Amino acid sequence: MTQPTPSDPPELDAERVQLEISLPAAMELCQLGLGTMVDIRQLFEIELKGGIPGTVHIPLYEVMQMLGHPLTADEQEALDCGEPADIDARGFFTTINQLHHVRDHIVLIICNSGRRSLYAARMLRNMGYGKALSVGGGFQAWKKLQAQPAQPARSV
Repeated sequence: MTQPTPSDPPELDAERVQLEISLPAAMELCQLGLGTMVDIRQLFEIELKGGIPGTVHIPLYEVMQMLGHPLTADEQEALDCGEPADIDARGFFTTINQLHHVRDHIVLIICNSGRRSLYAARMLRNMGYGKALSVGGGFQAWKKLQAQPAQPARSV
């Protein structure tokens, strides 16, 4: 689990410790077949910045709107920026249930920076999906990791 940052309020620190996992740990869970990353960014964000191979895409703002959660002006604007995703309640719950219950996977929520994914992990936990975690640092952390030169294998 990732450590809280000093600038975060104490209540966010406690929540982050419970709901957040580091990117390397999340990637390892995926490689071991124990988790699946769910990218909650809007489609236009993925088209502009790129995506992470092997992730499932479920746009958060469409889900929030579909479930009747109020959207802020910024969230509504982000929702309005792209083409509406073809998602309905049945499709959303079918996808999450297949990952969480059928495959018994940890649902690893990833966004651009880790803030929206923390919200989404909390939302899923409140809906009964106890194996939902936010991937700390999000897509930005993934891009940094991809930019690093590969470490040479050490001989024994």
